[in-house]
Amino acid sequence: MSGLVICFTGFRKKDELNRLIMLIHNMGGSIRRDMVSKVTHLIANSCGGDKYQYAVTFRVPVMSETWVHDMWEKRKETTVSAASEEMMSYKLKPFHGARVCFFGFPDDETEHMKEVLQENGGTAAELEDPSCTHVVVDESVVQSVPEKSPVRAPIVKAEWFWASVQNEGSADEKDYLFEDYLETMLSPSGRRSSQTPTTSTFSLRARKRKRLREAMSKLVQNESPALHKRRSSVSDAGLLSTSGSFLDCTISPEKQPDEVEAVRGETPRKIQSPRHQVFAELVQTESNYVGILHTIMSMFKQPLEDLSESEGQLLNNTELKIIFGNLPRIYEVHKQMLEELCWSASNWKEDLSIGKVFLKYAPDLIKAYPPFVNFFENTKEMLVKCDQTKPRFHAFLKICQTKPECGRQSLQELLIRPVQRLPSISLLLNDILKHTNKNNQDYSALEQALSSIREVMTHINEDKRKTEGQLVMFDIFNDIDNCPAQLVSSHRSFIVRCDVVELSDGLSGRGDSLVFFLFSDMMEVCKKRSKAFNSLKSPNTTSTLPSTKLSNGKPFKHIRLVPLSNIKRVIDIKEGEDCHNVFALMCQSNQEMKEKLYSFTLADEETDKLSFLRILCRQMANTVCKADAENFLTSLDSHQLDIDTSELTLGTLSKALKFASRTKMKVGRAFSFNKTPSKLKRAVSTMMSPFGSTTNLTPASQLAQMRLASCNNLNELENSSVKEESSYVAPMSVQPIRKNKCSSLSAAALQRL
Repeated sequence: MSGLVICFTGFRKKDELNRLIMLIHNMGGSIRRDMVSKVTHLIANSCGGDKYQYAVTFRVPVMSETWVHDMWEKRKETTVSAASEEMMSYKLKPFHGARVCFFGFPDDETEHMKEVLQENGGTAAELEDPSCTHVVVDESVVQSVPEKSPVRAPIVKAEWFWASVQNEGSADEKDYLFEDYLETMLSPSGRRSSQTPTTSTFSLRARKRKRLREAMSKLVQNESPALHKRRSSVSDAGLLSTSGSFLDCTISPEKQPDEVEAVRGETPRKIQSPRHQVFAELVQTESNYVGILHTIMSMFKQPLEDLSESEGQLLNNTELKIIFGNLPRIYEVHKQMLEELCWSASNWKEDLSIGKVFLKYAPDLIKAYPPFVNFFENTKEMLVKCDQTKPRFHAFLKICQTKPECGRQSLQELLIRPVQRLPSISLLLNDILKHTNKNNQDYSALEQALSSIREVMTHINEDKRKTEGQLVMFDIFNDIDNCPAQLVSSHRSFIVRCDVVELSDGLSGRGDSLVFFLFSDMMEVCKKRSKAFNSLKSPNTTSTLPSTKLSNGKPFKHIRLVPLSNIKRVIDIKEGEDCHNVFALMCQSNQEMKEKLYSFTLADEETDKLSFLRILCRQMANTVCKADAENFLTSLDSHQLDIDTSELTLGTLSKALKFASRTKMKVGRAFSFNKTPSKLKRAVSTMMSPFGSTTNLTPASQLAQMRLASCNNLNELENSSVKEESSYVAPMSVQPIRKNKCSSLSAAALQRL
């Protein structure tokens, strides 16, 4: 602990404190009574007090007393430092010693908060428990102070709980008191500073709670509109919406309520024309949409970027870019478009051109939206991953969700709004067009604007489909063993996959399960790998390089990469009793003059054969720049092409038997010396004889001394017990040309062994 300056808080036993001070001094540390800037660590016995709040605010590590005792046990290890990152596991948890009651939350949220509480050193308690130290309430549901709450326990909002988790230290309860929140709702101008719960203020707090309960009951009975206006509930907000969507009723944070009313126009809605009413709804929804984008940028993106530059970062720069990187451009375009729409609303005329505004910003929309929409799945996956793996980031999202600007909605729910906005604009423009007279000069502009918005959506969909096809290409490449590198190309996109069984022997073998990955200009043919076959490998061969390559976990093995220009004809075999889902491909490469016919049957009954063949023909026609794709498709009978469509044994057992039969043939050829079946059983599992001199022997004579270890010939074992002079003779294929004196073994010699 050399160089560390330590302060204490929360200790009541003087003997215990003196022992800790003595240990720290003996380990080279120093002690300070007050919490000053030189203090490097605070040792606390409880979560609370001025020293504790100072340490949490300025991110001074708050350690438990176990830290001192464990460092004393390791005092002889010179490489161990009390200030290392490894020792941060001894930090005091945010809810150390706290007994917290959760009131007013849904059951699933209560269970989740209890789990987080236990992970951070706290214990769940009931409302009637006198040992309860904190009561956390859901301020959006609870309208009054719980009657049976313990007198000494501060009643705080849910934001206090999540702020403590995010800051890795218990937040100051005075900043999150539920009573102050109720006072703010009742009288925003009369908010009084909260008092620290002490013994002298218990009676005052009791009287205050009684007054608040009476006031809240009167407000509920009178159905005060002000109370409902301030409630941040999604259900209440939906009642105020003209379209039933929360997007249409969220007030922009940049605009005050009076400004929003000015945007709506001074003309009462009853005397507005239908065209003006729909336009007012368009402006209102656009204002709400820009407000949501502003909330994401200011409440989520900017604070996270500020934290990423400090020690307490929640997300790194890569994670921030994936989640928020494509959003600023959309925000800027719609903010500029909203300004022009608001000017049109303030200077409304029936002949005012609305379509020109959208025609002006259509090029900007087509540039801003595709990057966000195309990679929205990646954004969502990264957000979910960080939410599940980073507890402090999860707490940050929970804190933001409690704010009125978010409307009790999560960041994931807010981020989906850009995906929904363009279709909403298209519907509103279509409604404005219906209420616009054809003689109005804005009619043609609205038609062009509506067409441009639809072109933007079509471009986004096509670009998204192309991007997804290119991303799938990388996944396919990684799943195929020995896949050619030229498969991955920027001009190529994935179309469809088809599982087949080969009926011919040209590609892999009759009965093999193949997979066709059809791309825009090529087709990758690969073979399925069975997990059962990989498990049959010998343990002695698993360490070799080829076996390791085969057992790399890739489900497919590359067979052939076929350019679509090499496929000359697609043949649809007519259905019959013995012919079902069969087709053939006539192929001819530039190097081969002769055409080859490959026949297949679909392995998946759910795949429509004719649909797949037509998709294949369409891609073939696009490759060779021909308009009519039907010319590539021909329908024939199976007997016309002499295709054997008999039932194939495709089960796992039949494949194993087929594999075993092939393996038996290979083993027989490997171990057979003279290819004589009668000699094969005597050639397996041989070993060198220990008898006779091994000096002055030719290689042939040494090989002649090999004998069977497995004794497969039972007749020889019986003869050895009856005839003592019988001898074991080596196979004819290994007998030496020159006679060897020790080429045979007597039974007596075998018994001596």
